[in-house]
Amino acid sequence: MEAQIKHYENRLAFEMDPSDLFEALNNGEKIVVIDARRAFGYDEEHILNALNIPHREMNLETTRDLDKDVLYVTYCSGIGCNASTKGALNMTKLGFKAKELIGGLEWWKNGGYATEGTKVVKDGLKIECAC
Repeated sequence: MEAQIKHYENRLAFEMDPSDLFEALNNGEKIVVIDARRAFGYDEEHILNALNIPHREMNLETTRDLDKDVLYVTYCSGIGCNASTKGALNMTKLGFKAKELIGGLEWWKNGGYATEGTKVVKDGLKIECAC
């Protein structure tokens, strides 16, 4: 039973689902969302205010201006893509706190949350901050 408990604790420590991310962003938590796909995918559609740092380009130079005191949540297209996993791994190796968004952009949209880009088809719930 201890191994199973540790498994679930690890999943929660390293992954986040779209509803938890949406809630955390709305609550003003120190989170930066990173789209780990290539630029053309990001340009077509991405989570509002997400940074685009393709996992293949994550290095000391491309991340030098990022704050190490925030949590970075990486995502990609969806469960058939592993750019978010590679991105979270790269960010962790670079010394950042990172989690992976479960289901990526696909599950973000299925949750009814807004996206932006050149190919957005419908609006969704937008993150609102009272800061």
